[in-house]
Amino acid sequence: MTVGAALAPVPAQAQARTATGAPPTVEEQRLDRAVPQEILRRSGFDDVAARFARELDGVRSYREAERLVAREGAGLWRRAVDRAQGRGPAGGDLSRGDDRPLYWARLGMTRELRGWEPGFGLSAARRAALLDRLERGSRGQDSIRLGSGAGYKRILVTGFDPFTLDRDIRIGNPSGATALALDGTWISTAAGPARIETAMFPVRWDDFAAGTVERTLRPVLPRVDLFTTVSQGRVGRIDVERFNGAWRGGFPDNENVSRTEPVPVTDPASRPQWTRTTLPYAAIVAARTGPFPVYDHTSVTEIPAGGTGPVVREDGPSAGSVARAGGGGDYLSNEIAYRATLLRDRLGLSVPGGHVHTPVLEFGAGNEDPSSGVVTDAGFERNRGVIVGQVRAIVAVALSPTPPVP
Repeated sequence: MTVGAALAPVPAQAQARTATGAPPTVEEQRLDRAVPQEILRRSGFDDVAARFARELDGVRSYREAERLVAREGAGLWRRAVDRAQGRGPAGGDLSRGDDRPLYWARLGMTRELRGWEPGFGLSAARRAALLDRLERGSRGQDSIRLGSGAGYKRILVTGFDPFTLDRDIRIGNPSGATALALDGTWISTAAGPARIETAMFPVRWDDFAAGTVERTLRPVLPRVDLFTTVSQGRVGRIDVERFNGAWRGGFPDNENVSRTEPVPVTDPASRPQWTRTTLPYAAIVAARTGPFPVYDHTSVTEIPAGGTGPVVREDGPSAGSVARAGGGGDYLSNEIAYRATLLRDRLGLSVPGGHVHTPVLEFGAGNEDPSSGVVTDAGFERNRGVIVGQVRAIVAVALSPTPPVP
């Protein structure tokens, strides 16, 4: 994901909360605006938070709360995947491929859980553990099922939530839509059949510092034949990011939190300034995967060895340089790529893996103004479908660097 100007503050009128308990987060405060409510209503996901609140009211112990949160988190993820893949009722006229209902419904659930005050008492630490369980389940992070059978390949793809919502609260994230569309699906490749499993990640610096990427990927990477993290990047193009840098550039996240610092990882003394893709970028660029041009993106920003200021190098980092931006920038898309490939290297794996930046998911002509409040249009839905299809094709090529089987 690439970013620009700083985000606007959340309006004061969005900060109201009728329930007692911990106040809502910045993300949760956006829920009461007209656009999120319309997205929830037109997808049938407007019942999620209210039903969850009713179930919480009937909980009489912490153990019961744990079971409820685990069940409802996993249920929300499965409901979103099923809707995206055409199973069950659509719930409304919003396109099935839309990733936004999951995002806003999850926030409705976390807001209810954050404000919940059960009769048995709930410490801050236990509430945080319940929230974490809900986040993981509703993102598919703890339900990656690769199977143990022979005769097929295993692929992991990750996506992100929408972001820059104070700039345009209507936006979705094509990487999130891709995760919903591909989870549990099978594709044919030159290497044979392959199963894809997916997970979603938040656009929040502190979650990454707490290890959400490593916790999700560590048990999975040794068992996959290919992985790629995916995020929204530049307009009109797809980039296979060659290099990832160990630097956070400070752009505000979905909580309007800014972090400018080295990427915080375990064992920072052995933290490399750069990691690199092991995806077959030349084959991906050469393949006919769809209408968007695909690039082997090698540009980075570094402080050269002995230098004092950042410079852009188009052909990758120089020896001894200090990272200031990977090919994917200095935001959380660069960071998930850095963390995933660093984990690959620390585990001693030779599996192909890296990061793919999708095109920006743009609204159709005449619907570019965020103040219009028009949440979807034919161009928006068409663009999302094309991006999802091209990422699927790229994954097939990357698994075996020859053209995919029709």
